[in-house]
Amino acid sequence: QTQVVESGGGSAQAGGSLRLSCAASLSTYAVNCMGWFRQAPGKEREGVATISTGTHGSGTTFHADSVKGRFTISRDNAKNTVYLQMNSLKPEDTAMYYCAAVPYMSSTRCSGGYLGEKDFPYWGQGTQVTVSS
Repeated sequence: QTQVVESGGGSAQAGGSLRLSCAASLSTYAVNCMGWFRQAPGKEREGVATISTGTHGSGTTFHADSVKGRFTISRDNAKNTVYLQMNSLKPEDTAMYYCAAVPYMSSTRCSGGYLGEKDFPYWGQGTQVTVSS
């Protein structure tokens, strides 16, 4: 069973930064896809960013328009870990952030910007991010 474990998060002032980490027990020899989603109270879960991972994954990324230029998803293949660096935080970024993973997905599909919750079978427990004004 694939495990996905997030860490990081917490509280920050508007304009500040936080970094989330996510480790997944996926094969590093496969081309996989990992992503970050978030869900604010009373709202639907939305995709934030995705990245192709694995030794043969291209590392290409997708960022939602709402975070483009402020958030950056990156990877460390040796650690099977992805990161979400969040800068210039806004109060509307307040949400529970979830990491998700799917094995054996092409880099093209992973970074195409069309993936939704149903495309990811493995999820972390979520980590809270709270941004105050």
